[in-house]
Amino acid sequence: MTAEHVRPDGGLTEAQVAAYLERIGVPRPGGPSPEGLAVLQRAHLAAVPFENLSVHLGEPIVLEPGALVEKIVGRHRGGFCYELNGAFGELLRALGYRVTLLAARVFGGGRLGPPFDHMALRVDLDGGAWLADVGFGRFSELPLRLDRRGEQVDPGGVFTVVEHGDELDVRQDGEPQYRLDQRPYQLADFGPTCWWQATSPESHFRRSTTCSLLTADGRITLSGTRLIRTAVDGTRTEQQLDQDGTLAAYRTHFGIVLEQLPGAQD
Repeated sequence: MTAEHVRPDGGLTEAQVAAYLERIGVPRPGGPSPEGLAVLQRAHLAAVPFENLSVHLGEPIVLEPGALVEKIVGRHRGGFCYELNGAFGELLRALGYRVTLLAARVFGGGRLGPPFDHMALRVDLDGGAWLADVGFGRFSELPLRLDRRGEQVDPGGVFTVVEHGDELDVRQDGEPQYRLDQRPYQLADFGPTCWWQATSPESHFRRSTTCSLLTADGRITLSGTRLIRTAVDGTRTEQQLDQDGTLAAYRTHFGIVLEQLPGAQD
């Protein structure tokens, strides 16, 4: 991303905003609103895949607004939480939304992950605070109210936000997903953990490749060379692909053109 493509304040240019909105297939919305936020989040989830391919392609992950937007918009790629929510937060700010980056620890295997394990977005609108998240794979399709403690019914399940001291636990269908630190952070604060996720043998992102996208009738995922289709009711089918079939699946289902399979040089 060259200097002429970045505003002096570091925000997105009008050209970048227009290209980003075209990437996710929505017209420029009016002023910030819960309805507009919901449209933007749902469109992002349906257009930009959750994927960790850079980790296995030897590509650097640069937590800088221009680089994130260039990857998603210019290179027609996806990313994992730091990239997806980092870029989405920049788009929302450019559209007039008040956005705060939040750090979270992910529940898994009966324990919590490290601090900054996940990045999510707090979006403050007149009348309430919302949780926006386009970087957690199978999760809520629509923004959740951060300041509401009852059940919130979403196409992705039933969600609850529960206080845990000064933090908030986000649960999906009764299962805790992550614990939110409510303090505001900057993009650079996530750099060390992002580096660990991309490089450590202990990181699950290093163990296998994944590329997943919300669809009209469920979700489609490429896990290694397995193409998995998951219906809304949870039923799933799997298809084992060869190398050419896997490369074709990246192009056909995710719009990602690769010359070799991720991990070929690992």
